[in-house]
Amino acid sequence: MTSTTATEAPTAGQPAASEVELLIGGMTCASCAARVEKKLNRMDGVTATVNYATEKARITYPPGTAVADLIDTVVRTGYTAEEPAPPREETPAAPEADSEPATLRRRLTVSSLLALPVVLLAMIPPLQFDNWQWLSLTLAAPVVVWGAAPFHRAAWTNLRHGAATMDTLVSVGTLAAFGWSLWALFLGDAGMPGMRHPFDLTVSRADGASTIYLEVAAGVTAFILLGRYLEARSKRRAGAALRALLELGAKDVAVLRYDEGEREALSAEGGGGRGVGGREVRIPAERLAVGDRFVVRPGEKIATDGTVLEGVSAVDASMLTGESVPVDVTVGDTVTGATVNAGGRLVVEATRIGADTQLARMAKLVEDAQNGKARVQRLADRISGVFVPVVLLIAAGTFGVWLGATGDTVAAFTAAVAVLIIACPCALGLATPTALMVGTGRGAQLGILIKGPEVLESTHRVDTVVLDKTGTVTTGRMSLQAVYAAEGTDERLLLRLAGALEHASEHPVARAIAAGAEERAGTLPAAEHFENVPGRGVRGRVEGREVAVGRLFGELPPELARAREEAERDGRTAVVAGWDGVARGVLAVADAVKETSAEAVRELRALGLTPVLLTGDNRTVAEAVARSVGIDEVIAEVLPEDKADVVRRLQGEGRGVAMVGDGVNDAAALAVADLGLALGTGTDAAIEAGDLTLVRGDLRAAADAIRLSRRTLGTIKGNLVWAFGYNVAALPLAAAGLLNPMIAGAAMAFSSVFVVTNSLRLRAFH
Repeated sequence: MTSTTATEAPTAGQPAASEVELLIGGMTCASCAARVEKKLNRMDGVTATVNYATEKARITYPPGTAVADLIDTVVRTGYTAEEPAPPREETPAAPEADSEPATLRRRLTVSSLLALPVVLLAMIPPLQFDNWQWLSLTLAAPVVVWGAAPFHRAAWTNLRHGAATMDTLVSVGTLAAFGWSLWALFLGDAGMPGMRHPFDLTVSRADGASTIYLEVAAGVTAFILLGRYLEARSKRRAGAALRALLELGAKDVAVLRYDEGEREALSAEGGGGRGVGGREVRIPAERLAVGDRFVVRPGEKIATDGTVLEGVSAVDASMLTGESVPVDVTVGDTVTGATVNAGGRLVVEATRIGADTQLARMAKLVEDAQNGKARVQRLADRISGVFVPVVLLIAAGTFGVWLGATGDTVAAFTAAVAVLIIACPCALGLATPTALMVGTGRGAQLGILIKGPEVLESTHRVDTVVLDKTGTVTTGRMSLQAVYAAEGTDERLLLRLAGALEHASEHPVARAIAAGAEERAGTLPAAEHFENVPGRGVRGRVEGREVAVGRLFGELPPELARAREEAERDGRTAVVAGWDGVARGVLAVADAVKETSAEAVRELRALGLTPVLLTGDNRTVAEAVARSVGIDEVIAEVLPEDKADVVRRLQGEGRGVAMVGDGVNDAAALAVADLGLALGTGTDAAIEAGDLTLVRGDLRAAADAIRLSRRTLGTIKGNLVWAFGYNVAALPLAAAGLLNPMIAGAAMAFSSVFVVTNSLRLRAFH
C-alpha cells in the first residue's frame, strides 16, 4: 500500500503532482532536519518540509520522480527514510526495551553512574587521593567512548557528507577534553602521584601539563544524554493525543449476515431491515464494507460512521467532540465511529469506512497540522542550518583570541570547549513543533481541529468575527414556535387539520408545522386531494373539511392580523390556517436560536472580537436573532455568492476577519477570511474551506478555538524568545571564559528540556 496521494489536479494536459510522507531516522537536532529538507528541495520539482519533532518529511514531487529517488536522496545525506505502515495495518508493537527513550535511559543510567564519581573527585579537592586521576580515567573512558557513541557516530556520518550538526559540537568538545586529559596524563605531569587541582567554574587552570578535563568529558556526556532522554520522552508525550485519537476505533464488530430469504425480505422492505434479524458474526473492524449492518450493544464502541436502522440509545461522543453530555439517537440518525453506545442496542448501517470516516479525517487534519511549519519556525530552521559552522568558527576564534591575548593555552582551550558545548540549536528546532504537537493534540481532544501552523499566526490579527446565521447561531431546523387560535377555535383541532395537510408537503416550513402538530396533538389523520398552490400555500380535504394553509385567505380577523404582525416582528414566519373558507389561526414558525449562542457571543466579545451576523434572510428576522444573542451589527439579505464579497469589504476597512459557518454557501467566505472556522456538523465543502474545524458544532467552541490558537502561538513565541535569548547570552559568556564546560553542558541540556516542558503546559488547556 502506498502513502502517496495526488495533490493537484492536472492542468493543460500536465499530470498531477503527488505527495508522500516519509519517516526520517537518525536526526538528532534541528540542523539535521534543515539539511534533509535542503537536499530534498534541490531535486527538480520537489517541495519538502521536514519536521524534527515528528521525525517526518512531507514531500510533494512531480511525475517522473519515484519515491525510491526521494528515499535515496535522504540516505545519501546520511539519514534513513521509509514510508509509514499503512493505516490499520496490524503490526506488533515494538518492545519497550527497543524504544528510543528506553535505549537512551539505559545509556544515561550507566554513563551517570560512571560520571558521578569523576565529577565529584574533580569538584571536591579533599576527595583527591593519590592516583585519583587514574580512577577518573578508568571511569570516564567508557562514558566518552560508549556513552557518547551516538554523538561520535553521527558526527562521523555528517563529516563524510561534508556537514556539521550539534553532534559535531558535542563530539568535538568531549573528545577534545578527553584527548587533552590523555596527553596530560601520559605525556605531561598530570599522571604523577599526588597530583591535585581545584575545581573552578571559570576557565582558570594552573598548568596545562598537569590539568585534566575528564570531569568535563564525562559530565557533559551525561548531561547531554539526560537532555536527549527527557527530550525524547517529552516528544512522545507531546504526540500522545494524536496516538490516542488513532487508537480510539473499535477493534472488532458484530456484523449481521443474512441468508437468501432474509435478503429478499430486506429488498422488499426497501432496505429498512425492520423485522429481519440476521446472523451475528464478529469480524475485525477494518473488514467492514459500506452497506454492512452491524450491532452495537450498550458500552461498545461504534465501529464506523453510519445510520441507525434499529434501536434507541444515547451516544457518548466526548472523545471526539470534548462534549460530555451524551446525544440521543434513534432510527434515521447518523452516528460516528469510535463513539460509545451508552444506552440500548443499536443496529447501524455503515456509510463510511477507513480513511473516509470522521475519526480518520480528524487524525489526518491533526497530523497535517503537526507536520507543518509556521513562518517563525522556518526562520529558526534557517538559523539552525548555519548555526553549527558559525559556532565552530567562534570556537576557533575564541581559542586564538585567548591564546594571543594571554598566552594561556589551558584557558584558551577551556573557553573554546565551553563555546562548543554551550551552543545547541536543538532548543530552536524544538520551540515550534513541540508546542504545535501539544496544542493541536489538545485541540483534537476538545473537538477543535487546527489545519496548520499558519492558522495560529492568523488568530492574533483577527478583530471581527462574522457569524453565519442558519446552522451556526441557529439550529438550522425550522420548528413550530407558537400557535394563535381564533376565538372559539380549538387549538388541538387547528393543529390536527393544519398538520395533516402540511405532512403531505416537503417544504421546510410545512415539515416544521407537521412535526410540531404531531408532537402537540398526537397522531395526524390522512389528507385527501392534496394540492400545492405555488407561492401561496397548500389545500386539501382532512376529516371531511376543506383545509387550507398559507396565503389563501382574504382579510384576516383583527385578532389574527395582530398575531401575524407580532410573529413577523419577532422574526418568525407566520402561516395562516383554516377550513371551509374561514381563517382559524396563525402558526408561527422559526429557526430556533441555539441555547449556547448568546453565551458564545459574550465569550467572543471577551476575546476582543466584534461579532457580525451575516445571513441571506430578511432583515427583520436577522435583527430579531441578533438581538436575542447580543449582536449589534447585522448584514442581511445577502445572496450566497456574495458572502465572500462581504468578507472582502470588511477586510478592505482594515479589519482582520474570522468567519464561522457550516453550509456550502459559506465555503467561499471561509476561504477568503483571515481565519475560517467551520462547524463539524456542517457540509464537507465548508469543513474543507475552513482553517479550524469545530467538531461538536457548538458556537462556544469558536471562542475555545481562538483561545487555544492564541495560547499555542504565545507558547511558540515564548519558546523562541528563550531559545534565541539563551544562545545570544550564553555564547558570549562562554567565549569570555565565564563558564566551565561542564556547567555549559548542563545549561545546554536544560535549554532543550525547558522548551519542551513549557510546551507540555498546553496539555492543561481547558
